Amino acid sequence: MENNNSFGNFSNNKNNNKPKKKFNFYWIYVILTGIFLGSIFFNGPEKAEEIDKGKLITLLRDRDVEKIDLVNGEIAEIYLNESGRSKYFPNDKSNSFNQLPNYTLRIGSVERFEQDIESAQEGIETPIYPHVVKRHNWGSEIVSWVLPIVLIFGFWFLIIRMMGRNGGAGGGGNVFNIGKSQAKLYDNESDVKVTFKDVAGLEEAKEEVVEIVDFLKNPKRYTRLGGKIPKGVLLVGPPGTGKTLLAKSVAGEANVPFFSISGSDFVEMFVGVGASRVRDLFKQAKEKSPSIIFIDEIDAIGRARSKNSMSGGNDERESTLNQLLTEMDGFGTNSGVIVIAATNRADILDKALMRAGRFDRQIYVELPDLIGRKEIFEVHMRKLKLANDVDKEFLAKQTPGFSGADIANVCNEAALIAARRNKEAIEKQDFLDAIDRIIGGLEKKNKVITDSEKKVIAFHEAGHATTSWLLEFAHPLVKVTIVPRGKALGAAWYLPNERQITTKEQMYHEMIATLGGRAAEQLIFGHISTGALSDLEKVTKQATAMVVYYGLDERIGNRSYYDSTGQQDYALTKPFSEKTAEIIDEQVSKIIESAYQEALRILSENIDGLTQLANKLIDKEVVFGDDLEMIFGKRPWVKEEIEFPKEEKKEEKSDTETKENDNVSDENLNNNSDSEEEQKN
Repeated sequence: MENNNSFGNFSNNKNNNKPKKKFNFYWIYVILTGIFLGSIFFNGPEKAEEIDKGKLITLLRDRDVEKIDLVNGEIAEIYLNESGRSKYFPNDKSNSFNQLPNYTLRIGSVERFEQDIESAQEGIETPIYPHVVKRHNWGSEIVSWVLPIVLIFGFWFLIIRMMGRNGGAGGGGNVFNIGKSQAKLYDNESDVKVTFKDVAGLEEAKEEVVEIVDFLKNPKRYTRLGGKIPKGVLLVGPPGTGKTLLAKSVAGEANVPFFSISGSDFVEMFVGVGASRVRDLFKQAKEKSPSIIFIDEIDAIGRARSKNSMSGGNDERESTLNQLLTEMDGFGTNSGVIVIAATNRADILDKALMRAGRFDRQIYVELPDLIGRKEIFEVHMRKLKLANDVDKEFLAKQTPGFSGADIANVCNEAALIAARRNKEAIEKQDFLDAIDRIIGGLEKKNKVITDSEKKVIAFHEAGHATTSWLLEFAHPLVKVTIVPRGKALGAAWYLPNERQITTKEQMYHEMIATLGGRAAEQLIFGHISTGALSDLEKVTKQATAMVVYYGLDERIGNRSYYDSTGQQDYALTKPFSEKTAEIIDEQVSKIIESAYQEALRILSENIDGLTQLANKLIDKEVVFGDDLEMIFGKRPWVKEEIEFPKEEKKEEKSDTETKENDNVSDENLNNNSDSEEEQKN
């Protein structure tokens, strides 16, 4: 009995837990289509045989016709008498009571039809005359009027549902939800696995966010002294630094409802929809307070409002921003609702949005330092199978200027490279190859380069390496290669010193090292090539920044024409006169030419080392920092030992990677030197 009862209870619970089937809206379209097809193909009983006028005249003369009904002046229905039915339909017993016509005839003119009937029955004592009959097919008439209207409305509802399903105006499949918020709600029942343990390298920013989460959990700890929690927190920083990841960790740690939405979700083509969604979002947040609202990429609606009254197209966005400003700090109260927003373009946000009382705290999420990069590597290496030679601190030193997203990409690329080489674990060399792949692009060993071009490229890159090694403030070289990679025919990797400020001498030495490639071509070959395109672009920007922005030029003086608000980019006039512009051009050219002449001097004094290094590049294609140390000796001003990556024997590439290199198109020589992304390391 117990087993039976428990089985019965189990089956009942199982049935109760089954989700109820919802009515599928598409069944309405199936029903309407069936009605339409039925009205076309279903015409009741089988139609009578249609005859011509000669056949009718024969029937009338033989006296086989009982009656003729003229229906709506278009069709004549002919009923045969008993003798006619026995003659033409001897075996048909279904129409024994003569309720259905035996023949039909389409007529053109009623008067002509009546005349033909009278002439066919001349001399007959009891002629047959047609009876005029009026009939209405109510079903077909109703369908012909109603069905098009129903189809139009059905098609309209279908479009609205598709827009709602794709996140458009008809959110939730209902046209009346057009003004409802599109925010996703995360609460205790949501499966959010990102916590503060998954966020590395953002200790200061994490402390600020942890305090907000702690306030929502223990408000009395902060309010007992009369303090108030900030109403808004703005996360500002370059792309890929972890702003959205930090917000996801808040959703995973906080035991309060968390509403997540993008700034573009407020903007629609319908007027008033954005403001309505803002009101609905804050209404839901207040109902579930204490709660957190996260708006990603808030610059989509928080851009500074235009003073031009003819802006027109921006009215909807501005009304959305006005509603957001009112909800965050208006006459209404938002107690228990905290707004967290993220953007990488804080300079274009509206001043009213940035003031205290709305976004009280602005947290700058910057690129990670050496310690932060090491912690980020540890987070992303948790699920990787690593070899014993992998050193996280060494990899952190090799990736200055990398964001958290870049480091995640390095770990993923290293795993793919190791898998392509059929390794059981990811080795140190795989990570170095991944870094090179991300910075410089795909290695192209099969690119066709002539011997003369290869020699020019070797001396060009050797010029970079020599000048950077012999200058005190230039970045130390890690390795230099003449193997084409990406768009460049050669590349040099540096390990920049992580400093917060840069002096005039440091910038000047970096410019000398950048121009060392062209100077080597001039010194060795007596002519220059187009291979220094990116070098010239870089030094021009550096020299212009020294003169125009940083006030490092003696003739211009301590003046800066930099506009931190970003409005100068849209101005029609420059912030300086034409005479000052001429002086700026002169000073920029003077700085660049001075750096070029200094590069020529350094290379002339060390031409033997330059030639030795270039020949080594031609033979080995890749030269590391240890090789430069053997040629030029140690750098005397270096206090700390710099660990350079050692040359390791690489395994042969697989057929797949070789084919991939074969399919890469050739690049011109003007892509020779390092790009800006390559100069980052």
